Amino acid sequence: MLGIDRSEIVDAQWADNGPGWVAVLLADAEAVLALRPGFADLDIGVVGPYPQDATEAFEVRAFFPNRGVMVEDPVTGSLNASLAPWLLRTGRATAPYVASQGTALGRAGRVHVACDPDGTIWVGGGTVTCVSGQVEL
Repeated sequence: MLGIDRSEIVDAQWADNGPGWVAVLLADAEAVLALRPGFADLDIGVVGPYPQDATEAFEVRAFFPNRGVMVEDPVTGSLNASLAPWLLRTGRATAPYVASQGTALGRAGRVHVACDPDGTIWVGGGTVTCVSGQVEL
């Protein structure tokens, strides 16, 4: 589905904080950005590290099926919240860190991940209101 050889996958895991994701770790951010995925009937999150001296720690991409085609979400809080425990637990990340997402779509999403001493993970970042309104009862 990702259009890569299985040997390019560094690690994979089910990542779930409500919405479940097949989480795939690639060797680096460049490999993540080079993906040209095909269709799968799964929600797939892909992550790869940037070099240690980079501003962002990871590049993240989120793919999911919608009406028979695979689409990509420019910024996905639930995916980043699911990836963080895995990346932190395995020593691949230290909090706080910033993940870049949306680059392949021409977006500059930045997801800020922090962790309290008790292990509570916080995910945040800037937002843009695209639709606003009010519900009348």
